Amino acid sequence: MGPGADKLFLEVYGKPVVAHTWGRFDRAGCIDEIVLVIRDEMQKTFADLSEKFAFRKSFRLVIGGKERQESVWNGLEALSPEAEIVAIQDAARPCTRQALLEETIEAARSVGAAVAAQPVTDTIKESGDGKLIERTVDRSRLWAVQTPQVFQVDIIRKALSRVREEGTVVTDDTAACERLGQPVQLVPSAYPNPKVTRPEDLAYIELLLRNEA
Repeated sequence: MGPGADKLFLEVYGKPVVAHTWGRFDRAGCIDEIVLVIRDEMQKTFADLSEKFAFRKSFRLVIGGKERQESVWNGLEALSPEAEIVAIQDAARPCTRQALLEETIEAARSVGAAVAAQPVTDTIKESGDGKLIERTVDRSRLWAVQTPQVFQVDIIRKALSRVREEGTVVTDDTAACERLGQPVQLVPSAYPNPKVTRPEDLAYIELLLRNEA
């Protein structure tokens, strides 16, 4: 998005991106409580956001870590003791439908871990230097994972504990489960579930939100 831009607070369809994402979890009947992992100086900003948009569910604000896995760990530490299932969501992914959230939660109850995903449809090339193609990768077995990533709480705690002990950095939470040999079920996302990454994503996301309204 460029230097100084906080994509979570860019306005799309009348609200900041993060307000759309938070609102979906606030409205979802399958969600009991919400933990937001934030930067240290953002507590008042998020408290004001909750008041402005009248979010109703109980929520906690937790300070994140240097790496994603540290932020997730801090969020897990803030869960209620009785929590059995946790759904981890990118705040910059505001179009996740409740049906996908419900399906991913049910899959995690059954298997232990599950992730929203879509099969890769583009032809994928591998390049070592970023200039010349080395080979074509078989896309028939490739999936692009998204969020929510949903886990039985004891399983994701065990997986992240292993990563922390090894000093390994993982790019997403399911990768921590893979290191344990924990199966992770793919839950196909039937509808677009984009993440805000580039400026042009905002127009597409606004179209999706308008069509859903």
